[in-house]
Amino acid sequence: MAENNIGKVVQVIGPVLDVAFDPENLPDIYNALSVESSGGNGSDVQLVVEVQQHIGRGMV
Repeated sequence: MAENNIGKVVQVIGPVLDVAFDPENLPDIYNALSVESSGGNGSDVQLVVEVQQHIGRGMV
């Protein structure tokens, strides 16, 4: 069963997201992340992205 591990998107550059997590609970490389947000027009947005790299300081 999937574990809920909540992170925070801290930077977006083109198609690349930097997401911060508790350093003790970083998701593994190639894991899928579900990103949920409210769109600018009031609609909900859900993206599924993949962890490609651990970049340090609790970020992927």
